[in-house]
Amino acid sequence: MRAYVVNGPSSAGLVQDATRPTPDSGAVALRIEATGLNFADLLMVKGTYQATPPTPFVPGLEVCGTITAVGPDTQAPPVGTRVAVFGGQGGLAEAGVFPADRLVPVPDAMPSDVAAGFIVAWSTSHLVLTHRARLRPGERLLVLGAAGGVGLTAVELGAKMGAEVIAVARGADKLEIARAHGAHHLIDAEAEDLRDQIKALGGADVVYDAVGGDLAKAAFRATNRGGRYIVIGFASGTVPDFPANHLLVKNIDLIGFYWGGYMDFDPKPLTDSIAALFEMYAAGEIRPHISHVVPLDQVEDALELLRSRRSTGKVVVTP
Repeated sequence: MRAYVVNGPSSAGLVQDATRPTPDSGAVALRIEATGLNFADLLMVKGTYQATPPTPFVPGLEVCGTITAVGPDTQAPPVGTRVAVFGGQGGLAEAGVFPADRLVPVPDAMPSDVAAGFIVAWSTSHLVLTHRARLRPGERLLVLGAAGGVGLTAVELGAKMGAEVIAVARGADKLEIARAHGAHHLIDAEAEDLRDQIKALGGADVVYDAVGGDLAKAAFRATNRGGRYIVIGFASGTVPDFPANHLLVKNIDLIGFYWGGYMDFDPKPLTDSIAALFEMYAAGEIRPHISHVVPLDQVEDALELLRSRRSTGKVVVTP
């Protein structure tokens, strides 16, 4: 089978004759129909992600596919069931093996490319805004990277929860996408007076930061007293420092959030979140946005879309 294999830091390529894996106990084999890319995949290829597997491995954290085999002594949906799964690796291939206890049956009405890019981005925003940040109607939610894979979901869910959403993204085209998904205020990420513009709108009660870097510094300085600052990731490549004395004086909660970690220490809120989101999708209440669907033979181009920040919403790879 074809698979995109990482052999070492920044050493990866498409292999035409990779071995097709078979499932052991507790796992199933999938014929992969689509894989949603995440910024973490770029870090895994570089070898800098906090959960990078030992080499060689196939990246691709989340997939949608059809079950082709079930491992021995394994409870799982029957062969032929279409499912989505966060496996942590293995998605950029024609087939893969994934943990049976992480499978989520996909609604018939949800296309496979949507399902492949649905779980991580949407559940990240849903779980952190409801479970961790306790976003309330009428509060002002500032979203950095508002047209990206996770940022756009935060814009849409925040608006649905009754927040006043400030979207920060680079360029008019990306800002317009954020507006179409519910943003009330738009600020270009390259604005030199970012802090002042946020303050002029009344400041931020909750900050959703998947970017880090200089944007994080400006957003933190514009966070209101009693606010909550959520650290999602560092797409800028720079991990920000937050002055603890400002946290103290302004009574700001600094919240770290790693979606994949819930799989290990507290999976129920995560699985509840995914179930709620599937119901919202079925009811037409949320609108996943995919900017690019790219074939597996062009996986390098798909990764470059993320690296160069030319994508909006999700990038999906299909075998």
